Amino acid sequence: MAPSTKNSVILGEALASEDVNLVFPTEDFSRQAHVSSIQKYGEKYGRSVEDPAGFWSDIASGFYWKQKWGQPVYADNLDIRKGKINIEWFKGGKTNICYNCLDRNIKSGNGDKIAIYWEGNEPGHDATLTYNQLLARVCQLANYLKDIGVGKGDAVIIYLPMLMELPIAMLACARIGAIHSVVFAGFSAESIAQRIMDCKPKVVITCNAVRRGPKTIFLKDIVDAALTESAQNGINIDVCLTFENESALKKEVTKWVEGRDIWWQDVVPKYPVTCEVEWVDAEDPLFLLYTSGSTGKPKGVLHTTGGYMVYTATTFKYAFDYKSKDIYWCTADCGWITGHSYVTYGPLLNGATNVVFEGAPNYPDAGRCWDIVDKYKVSIFYTAPTLVRSLMREGDEYVTRYSRKSLRVLGSVGEPINPSAWRWFFNVVGDGRCPISDTWWQTETGGFMITPLPGAWPQKPGSATLPFFGVQPVIVDEKGVELEGECSGYLCVKSSWPSAFRTLYGDHERYQTTYFSAFPGYYFTGDGCNRDKDGYYWLTGRVDDVINVSGHRIGTAEVESALVSHPQCVEAAVVGVEHEVKGQGIYAFVTLTEGVPYSEELRKSLIKVVREKIGAFAAPDKIHWAPGLPKTRSGKIMRRILRKIASKSLDELGDTSTLADPSVVDQLIALADC
Repeated sequence: MAPSTKNSVILGEALASEDVNLVFPTEDFSRQAHVSSIQKYGEKYGRSVEDPAGFWSDIASGFYWKQKWGQPVYADNLDIRKGKINIEWFKGGKTNICYNCLDRNIKSGNGDKIAIYWEGNEPGHDATLTYNQLLARVCQLANYLKDIGVGKGDAVIIYLPMLMELPIAMLACARIGAIHSVVFAGFSAESIAQRIMDCKPKVVITCNAVRRGPKTIFLKDIVDAALTESAQNGINIDVCLTFENESALKKEVTKWVEGRDIWWQDVVPKYPVTCEVEWVDAEDPLFLLYTSGSTGKPKGVLHTTGGYMVYTATTFKYAFDYKSKDIYWCTADCGWITGHSYVTYGPLLNGATNVVFEGAPNYPDAGRCWDIVDKYKVSIFYTAPTLVRSLMREGDEYVTRYSRKSLRVLGSVGEPINPSAWRWFFNVVGDGRCPISDTWWQTETGGFMITPLPGAWPQKPGSATLPFFGVQPVIVDEKGVELEGECSGYLCVKSSWPSAFRTLYGDHERYQTTYFSAFPGYYFTGDGCNRDKDGYYWLTGRVDDVINVSGHRIGTAEVESALVSHPQCVEAAVVGVEHEVKGQGIYAFVTLTEGVPYSEELRKSLIKVVREKIGAFAAPDKIHWAPGLPKTRSGKIMRRILRKIASKSLDELGDTSTLADPSVVDQLIALADC
């Protein structure tokens, strides 16, 4: 069904004002796009769900396989009532994702193309690697790892910041069939130790320290504490390979354990620049990525090789309308799934030139992102709504002082982007001429699930729009009954897709219970979702972020979006608290535009906006002034901490070591009664 053209604009012809709810691509953009119309999308999507084996086989044939997969192309069971949950794609096929990222592109004539532009924390500190150079560096590390006994199926923990050595380490593991587990360089020693004890790695790779903005973080000290803790629990690590990040800390002042700790620069460069490939089955493990933020044992999400390779490469190509001349920058850290799929693997599988940034996006000032965009002529820029909102707060002048003329596609990841932030991103950053790929997906899905395809159909600010090829989203009610047409409920997926995760490491029962038992026959995403009359999907946030107020189910994202539409509110985070009358009340943490004073009048004005946008039933019971919100260094808001502050359970705040600025917690506690 084609959306109504009422309240619409065309890319480049006008800005998207608050009453604009449709943004159409220009004819010129559509003509050159990989998918040029909703009709073309419909043809490809139709085949992808009617003949998934044929559709994905055709795409997979574009990659290098040492041995082709057998039949059937895929096999799955998503219904726990019918037995063990199982997903397999391209089983029997032998391939290697590192070979497909590097050797395949070099053999096609792209060896001298820039693979990575690396931008350091300090402006002017930078480096580049061509595909030839990247392969040589990867092979040297792969040879070293083999020499110390790392082989196919062995785990390697990587605790590195966004140095070039991080994707190098991932690719080196993949080349020899080892399973990498990247831990975000900001997690605590306890978090690393938990992961070490779970996957029992042969080696830990880290660096001595990193500077993020003006702060120095001593990563090696954190790893030392983690290795001590894991040893006390019976897991000893023989080798800690440490890269000297000399701009942050010199070798001489780095704490050292002789016999265990090895300097990367002392050994790796001595190894040959060629390394044989370990051909692996499509269903052999590629990586483990542990989910964070919950109590108890972390969940080790396991992704395999073949299906993940095919799906991440394909989603990257189509969702960003990637062309060979594009310069691509994703601001995510490789410690998260976005950094795996859309910093390392997806871009390199497409032979892309990729910007990797070590530093903080607001250092030395809030114009750093746009300085980098201009420096490297970035054409595709992919970031998180949290960063968009924080830069929006700093003011337009930090954006408009830079050209940004190279930009042609913008992207958003990590959480639903509220319409006002979408419009600012579109109007100010993209000058009203760049479509926004507002992607919805998860660590567990491996790649984009619902996303706009630039040039194919009109966008709606705040909507992830339509499903990607092969993805069959359904919205169900509380009894698991599929809802048709315009509706609201729980987002599930029926039938598998190539990059779906296969299990939780060492705990398949937890995998089945967590993701497949709530609604048998479906993968349950854990997210709430609305579908509008045009078939567009609107994510409303985690179901555990749904507040039940007097029988009204209210998504926290909806309330946050309403609050941020207020001209003096730049960011909001909403949690539920116990309420003796309503069951749950709405507790809103609100960050104001710089320089705006707190006042009772403003508090009432914010509540009024929510009443007007959603309804009186959604009005916040409490507005808590927040100079800042507790966020991880990747920009994720730690809602667990906000819930504890709201409920005054201050003795249960838990681990705050991953926060970008732990002092924010004390500020929020001090303002609790203001």
